[in-house]
Amino acid sequence: MPELPEVEVVRRGLERWVAGRTVEAVEVLHPRAVRRHPAGGADFAARLRGETIGVPQRRGKYLWLPLEGRDLSVLGHLGMSGQLLVQPQDAPDEKHLRIRVRFDDTAGTELRFVDQRTFGGLSLHENTPGGLPDVIAHIARDPLDPLFDEVAYHLALRAKRSTVKRALLDQSLISGVGNIYADEALWRARLHYERPTATLTRPRSAELLGHVRDVMNAALAVGGTSFDSLYVNVNGESGYFDRSLDAYGREDEPCRRCGTPMRRRPWMNRSSYFCPRCQRPPRASS
Repeated sequence: MPELPEVEVVRRGLERWVAGRTVEAVEVLHPRAVRRHPAGGADFAARLRGETIGVPQRRGKYLWLPLEGRDLSVLGHLGMSGQLLVQPQDAPDEKHLRIRVRFDDTAGTELRFVDQRTFGGLSLHENTPGGLPDVIAHIARDPLDPLFDEVAYHLALRAKRSTVKRALLDQSLISGVGNIYADEALWRARLHYERPTATLTRPRSAELLGHVRDVMNAALAVGGTSFDSLYVNVNGESGYFDRSLDAYGREDEPCRRCGTPMRRRPWMNRSSYFCPRCQRPPRASS
């Protein structure tokens, strides 16, 4: 699934091409694309007609389009393969086009939601007083948010009876980090993914947080990580950070730091990639 850098790349593209435009019509082409909008596709389309899109927002992996002058937002769930594309109105429809949004201006482009696997979708939600769609009010701030509270995060880590990678992926503690960037940050910090959070000192957790920010900013600079054609930004281009990954996907390749072959282990229906020399496991899990 897209993580913070990929979603932020899409958000920036939407801010450039969609913010400030008024919706003329919405066409829902597949019911699963609006399954999180209980009233259905016709209601979704009718309620968006005539609304003006504000500046797109993001928290962690979650992206939404606020409606100007309203306490409502369109929440975008990208899922495994969702794409928000800005296309010329006369461009051929994509094979997996699910929703089309047309605008009442002369820009000549429209917003399309394309989703091969139909796990994603768009839905309309009321906002909290803080401006978040109500269904994601529980999501923590992400590490690139200027208001992210490092002290509170460290205290939550210490209190959490968990392991460090589980804590990195806990969106109620810190948002935006997924499997790829967790492995990358842990490699940079020389921490094993099963390290108990209670053993992390304040300097150690601050160092890890710094690596999380560094790897995300590096990914942002090159458009995120694309392993196939399913993740693209709004103009259909892929990101290139997969060429710079130090841990994820590098099983049996030499560690870029010490040369030891990297390992992969099954982890929570996913995989963890690590260097057995640089990231020694805690004794309890060795």
